[in-house]
Amino acid sequence: MNTLIHNARPTETLRDVPVFADVPADVLTADSGPVWVECDDAGVPIRGGLGDSFHRDAGSAVGSLPLDASGMFLSAPFTDIHCHGAGGYAYEDVDSLPTSLSVHRDHGTGRALASFVANPLDELEDSFRRVARAITTGEGIPAGFRLEGIHAEGPWLSPAHKGAHRQDYLRPATLDQAKRLVDAAGGYLRQVTLAPELDDDLAVTRYLVGQGVRVAVGHTDADYETALRAFDAGASILTHAFNAMNGIHHRHPGPVIAAMESPHVVAEIIADGVHIAPEVVAMLFRAMPGRVVLITDAMSATGQSDGDYRLGSLDVRVDDGIARLTTPDGSQGAIAGSTLTMDQAVRTVVEAGIDLDEALTAATTRPARAVGLNPWADGLPLRLLDEGLSPVGGLIPRT
Repeated sequence: MNTLIHNARPTETLRDVPVFADVPADVLTADSGPVWVECDDAGVPIRGGLGDSFHRDAGSAVGSLPLDASGMFLSAPFTDIHCHGAGGYAYEDVDSLPTSLSVHRDHGTGRALASFVANPLDELEDSFRRVARAITTGEGIPAGFRLEGIHAEGPWLSPAHKGAHRQDYLRPATLDQAKRLVDAAGGYLRQVTLAPELDDDLAVTRYLVGQGVRVAVGHTDADYETALRAFDAGASILTHAFNAMNGIHHRHPGPVIAAMESPHVVAEIIADGVHIAPEVVAMLFRAMPGRVVLITDAMSATGQSDGDYRLGSLDVRVDDGIARLTTPDGSQGAIAGSTLTMDQAVRTVVEAGIDLDEALTAATTRPARAVGLNPWADGLPLRLLDEGLSPVGGLIPRT
């Protein structure tokens, strides 16, 4: 049976949803409303409108199961363009996609890229082919979720800022390697993170951009000038800003300032309260209005208890939800991704003082645009968020 949601508080993310095309854009904010929407039994919107006009306009909504959404927020689904896994599995374990993707779906994510850490090239090719096959066939993709492509985080990363990547798998970028990965992905390579100082004459950057792949500057020892040249060559994303790169110094501005000064560039942030201080999160939103996107950088331990896990071929220990590499002497090393989900990222950003509509846009339609996707994907359910910004489960299809 269809569901008629009424008295919901709208958010700016609905601007791109076709059923709200006739609603004035300045009305679709968390401070205005309410709105109503009729959804099919999978939560996919069929029609919508302002206030209580469904009594007059909904037509087929008569007889639909009513749901009073007073105090709740209606939003497009989250889009996560940098995520490595969940539920005990990394995306390298393609057979476990139903488990890992479902964890993120149940926290409000409806679209994602499958991110891969640096590995030997033949292993990356094999992983890309298997994920591309899953995307093409839909096999293993849970209901209410769309896996939109692949993000290669490596292998062209700086050893000086390797983070949780195995150093002996890192290498300079070459056109031959780039062509092999593009071919293996079968048209689904959406994003590549690379260190521009390892890309001679930025030839790989230009090639990937020409193939429609978004190039992200990250895990890099680049100075301001080198990062700026990469952005001028077509790179358009800064991978997890501030992390795994040179910071902002009063004499050495670094990649973050280069991104700020490049109007076409968006900056990813991991808003888990660990990777970046709340004050820095707020500063970046102010410095790059309309150009910050939320990511999780989530690894296999997401949705799991503390314990021992793997990220690629590296051992990871999770304590109090914080993932760090395990060093040879058993101590904890560098931060190894996160156990973050997108709903928690939105909450963290709002707690840092960012407007709710801006926080939700940074988690939904803006990251989709950043990797060349339409901001709204037909056939996906809307998300209803409670006052604590947690997804209401009834609108998320379960398999």
